[in-house]
Amino acid sequence: MRQRSTSQDINPTSLPRPTTNFTTSNLKTHIRQETHHTGKALPHLTTARMSEAQLGKIIQSLEALKANNITTAPQLLSQAKKQLLHLNALVPSEDTNAKHLYAAVHVLELGALYSIRLKDTDSFTRYYQQLQPFYALPAYTWRSAGRTPQNQGKVTGLYLLLLLSTGDYAGFHTVLEGLELQSGKEQLEKDAFIQYPVRLEQALMEGSYDRVWGETKGERVPSEEFGVFSEVLINTIRSEIASCSERAYPSLPISNAKNLLFLDSEGAVIQFAQSRGWVAKDGRIYFPQREEEMLAQEKDVMASSGTVIENTLGYARKLETIV
Repeated sequence: MRQRSTSQDINPTSLPRPTTNFTTSNLKTHIRQETHHTGKALPHLTTARMSEAQLGKIIQSLEALKANNITTAPQLLSQAKKQLLHLNALVPSEDTNAKHLYAAVHVLELGALYSIRLKDTDSFTRYYQQLQPFYALPAYTWRSAGRTPQNQGKVTGLYLLLLLSTGDYAGFHTVLEGLELQSGKEQLEKDAFIQYPVRLEQALMEGSYDRVWGETKGERVPSEEFGVFSEVLINTIRSEIASCSERAYPSLPISNAKNLLFLDSEGAVIQFAQSRGWVAKDGRIYFPQREEEMLAQEKDVMASSGTVIENTLGYARKLETIV
């Protein structure tokens, strides 16, 4: 007697809908429900279900990582993306399961945030770019998933801060204008993660480096991840101030240099001076490049003066001959 096919035994519309949470316990409950309904055991578990189960475990591991153990994050993220590929969810489309969409955006956001903590800006940029198709999805897509991306404002604000720290002001304004078109200016003004880099950019354009310094301290920094880029931004500003100081002064008192360069101590000034090839002695910072330029200018002046004197004497001798 021929055995009936599995597709005849199972009515897909009568199966319980999968939960929106990717947890091992929820998945096990769903498997038990299917087993009870069909009379089939675990061999009925499809490849998609296996990928879901594995993905749920990986996400739990990612969320459980402690600050001192995030070096394992890249490996876990790679495994998670592999499972998302099996689910055809790494690139969103109209056919992508809403639950899988949320799992994908959650993994990519975790990847972006862990990249920041690992100070891997290239990796962060890749995750940001991978997230853009998900962030561009209409709101009803996320209503189907039962939740919306949790860290869109944070990831976007961090990317804006990265553009500032690298001096890409054109890119900064391009992204900001796109956000205003997508979400509206009023909505952006309510997002603390977006407003933080906006305030910094305004201060930089005005040359108010002291305001920038104040924004990077204490409670004004919206989250731990922003502190990483804030440090990079301050280092960039410090380098610009140092370059201007080299051109403007032959030397500076160490105490003045400490305030000018936003350094915490005179020892930090000396360390910074050494990294730039400056000379610290007698309570002052000397800029060798500036001194060399001044000596060269003095030599040019002396040479020019000598030429003028010789020409003047020559004219005088010619006048005497004429007379």
